[in-house]
Amino acid sequence: MPRFNERTLTDAHAPGGAPRTAPRTEAPPHPRVTLALTSAATAVALMTYTAPMVTLPDTAAALHTPLSAQAWLLNGTPLGLAALLLVAGSLADDYGRRRIFLSGTLALGVTTALGALATSTWAFTLARIAQGAASAAILASSLGLLVTAFPTPRGRLHATGVWGAFVSGGIATGPLVAGAMPNWRWAYGVLGATALVVAGLGLGRLPESRSPRGRRPDVAGAMTFGLALVALVAALTLGRDGWLRAPVGLLLAASTALIGIFTAIERRAAAPMIDLSLLRSPRFLASASGGLFTGLAVIGLFSFLPALLQRRLGLSAMDTAWLFLLWSGLSFTVALQAKRLAGRVAPRKQLATGFLLHAIGALTMLGAMDAGSWTRLLPGLVLGGTGSGLLNAALPLLAVESVPTARAAMGSGAQQTFRYIGSCAGVALTIALATSSGGGLARGADVAMVVSAGLAVVGAGCVVGLRERG
Repeated sequence: MPRFNERTLTDAHAPGGAPRTAPRTEAPPHPRVTLALTSAATAVALMTYTAPMVTLPDTAAALHTPLSAQAWLLNGTPLGLAALLLVAGSLADDYGRRRIFLSGTLALGVTTALGALATSTWAFTLARIAQGAASAAILASSLGLLVTAFPTPRGRLHATGVWGAFVSGGIATGPLVAGAMPNWRWAYGVLGATALVVAGLGLGRLPESRSPRGRRPDVAGAMTFGLALVALVAALTLGRDGWLRAPVGLLLAASTALIGIFTAIERRAAAPMIDLSLLRSPRFLASASGGLFTGLAVIGLFSFLPALLQRRLGLSAMDTAWLFLLWSGLSFTVALQAKRLAGRVAPRKQLATGFLLHAIGALTMLGAMDAGSWTRLLPGLVLGGTGSGLLNAALPLLAVESVPTARAAMGSGAQQTFRYIGSCAGVALTIALATSSGGGLARGADVAMVVSAGLAVVGAGCVVGLRERG
């Protein structure tokens, strides 16, 4: 493995033509160990994220959660993710990616176990928000660790491809683990214990790395940005019960004001949490929009679809998990193999293809709920799973390529922040469309699928339209 030389290693693809400085490492990296541990922790984080997809009816019944509040059971984790991903990425770059990664993995184990003990909707939601915050530390720091361990373009392509596949793998196995357990509390207990095991394995096996520049924490920026996203996600979740209600308007106004304050703080900061000049980079904007529309179109639909299958078609949690595996399993397989395309197909084009495949897949599922036939969903699940795999393979590579190497964790955090903001909005929108239609759940599901397809087409147009300037 070649060693970094901080004074000589640069990257011509840094935004604005500025040279990239290699991250400082404090111990020789162990690439395979780093890839295995970061992929395992990422998979557990996504398993925790997707577990409620098949346990939602049982969890809601046990916690006496009304239909109007069930979006919180799904949106707790993405709220924590969206609020802290950028903050976690910035802290990982400046204070140690290993430190943030292990702290996040340990916290995920503890908070997931606490979720298993929850006895009310709000206690469970708070545990889910804490799980999202812990997952933010894992997801943001993982790519930073991988960029250090795999400094060559070929190695980075391999590592981000495998990591992206484990994102899909976690999504695939989460519902299976949850469905196989005696009840939903067992599922969270097992996932919490698994996270603690991964944290233990990481001690002493991961090298520390950080950005070579030292700086004080951007506390004002972190707090302002986190509060802005919490207000936004809360507004999106509450909005399904009526967008003209006073709490929704106040939360949206507060979010807008806080984003304005955050922008002013970052412009004046000597070492800002995020370099606002990146917003002029087409590659960074393509990364951000790719994450946003993945959340809106893909995660939003498939987060609530399993619950719809159980309610409308009467499938059990385990039957739903196996059916869902067709989509998520294909996503894992395609993401693992998609790295072979990277030399010939640009990440933007992979993203566009993935979005279009999801759109076609969603449209082919129209009428399945009304017909009461799960077999009619199969072609759409195949097409959607293939598209999701392309998205999960291209997004992490684009995230680390869109920022200077020393800020890889920040780039990952920024993209995934948009992804989980989109997820929160997408879940709230899907539930609103599916449950508010006068024609019942079947009609509402069709409306949600059409909207999801339309959003995916818009996402494809955005990532293709954001071309690099000559």
